[in-house]
Amino acid sequence: MPRWVRPEVYPLMAAMTFVTSMCVFQLTRNIFMNPDVRVNKEHRTTAVLENHDEGEKYAEHGLRRFLRTRPPEVMPTVNSFFSNTK
Repeated sequence: MPRWVRPEVYPLMAAMTFVTSMCVFQLTRNIFMNPDVRVNKEHRTTAVLENHDEGEKYAEHGLRRFLRTRPPEVMPTVNSFFSNTK
């Protein structure tokens, strides 16, 4: 093993790997699914694309639809523990 890879470095490597993978995921999602990004020549020739359905599908993805039905709390158990008096 290289000299700089010590057990103290593992949390930093895990955090950096997670952040890098999230950046790669977002960039890949934008390149392949964003209706405003034009990769092929047919779409690049048109100045304004009339693709409202595709834009709606991109903006209203599954995670956003799921979170819309959830309460806006990060830790609901901790919030209810400290807010409910017994």
